[in-house]
Amino acid sequence: MTGAPEAPVEVLRRWEASGGHWRVLARSERSVVVGLFSCDGGEQMHRLAATSSELDPLLAGRTRSDD
Repeated sequence: MTGAPEAPVEVLRRWEASGGHWRVLARSERSVVVGLFSCDGGEQMHRLAATSSELDPLLAGRTRSDD
């Protein structure tokens, strides 16, 4: 049995804490799509889609993890 899905902000925090990189792939007034990349920044491993209100506070205007 699995629990409730993890909140997008927690997924992104965990990804970053484990050394992964991320980049904003698309952004609109209401949504954000973030690519989750391997530790070397090369291969996209996952894609995270969420509402802007969920991720904008964590993104803080950044378009990539190394900004």
